[in-house]
Amino acid sequence: MIQNDPQTAAALATAAWAFWLLLGLCIGSFSNVVIHRLPRGRSLVRPGSHCTRCRRPVAFYDNIPVLSWVLLRGRCRNCAKPISWRYPLIELLGAGAAGAAWWRWEGDWAWAGAAFAVLIALLCVAFIDCDTFLIPDELSLGMVVVGLLASPLNPTLGATVWTRLLSSGAGAAFGFALCWGLAFLGEKLFKREAMGAGDIKLLAGVGAWLGALGAFDTLVVGSFVGALYGGALMASGRIKRQQPIPFGPFLSAGAVFTLFYKLPFGFPFNL
Repeated sequence: MIQNDPQTAAALATAAWAFWLLLGLCIGSFSNVVIHRLPRGRSLVRPGSHCTRCRRPVAFYDNIPVLSWVLLRGRCRNCAKPISWRYPLIELLGAGAAGAAWWRWEGDWAWAGAAFAVLIALLCVAFIDCDTFLIPDELSLGMVVVGLLASPLNPTLGATVWTRLLSSGAGAAFGFALCWGLAFLGEKLFKREAMGAGDIKLLAGVGAWLGALGAFDTLVVGSFVGALYGGALMASGRIKRQQPIPFGPFLSAGAVFTLFYKLPFGFPFNL
């Protein structure tokens, strides 16, 4: 039968991988639009793609992810001004997110697609927070809503639909409470803002996707990586001790890690 033909199976597997990688490149390209326009309150649809320097529209053949940037040698065809290396980087990260989701949950099209969507949201959060020190509600609260809606598909939250729904709701509430509590204590102890409202809502969104344990692990991993990064910047003299750094990128990194691998100790959930 055709489904038992090794060559056919290999061709279908290759086609599936090609689909996910191409989808990732395209959505990664759109992520550049989201990262640039969303924090500025601009439409994500109109106007179409254009050079941010000369404002001229970008032709479709100059808008092919990664390839166009390479062929144009990183410059606008119209004004010859440089196009940031971040554009192809984000497109490649989009492809990597799609490939990772399919690699981890190959065959489960619905959940792989949902996991890819939250990876893209976290990617946008990381770059927007780096640029602006803001995390748009459209992304953080959107993660809460979509995480709850997608929870019946989520194999990481339990075996039954009701368990998954409950875990998602409890995770969102726990993530919000945990981050809010730490922000409150930090402000009381250090007499300055420890975490922003965007970080609190982001961890609620993470909890909706990963449950209470996932929100906790995300905070642990994000805090550890953020501390290492901040320490390296201070040691090199690039920032001073009281100078803030955005926490969203590290929470996003922690969430990506936790989506694929939860920390083994599970504290305090396995006591």
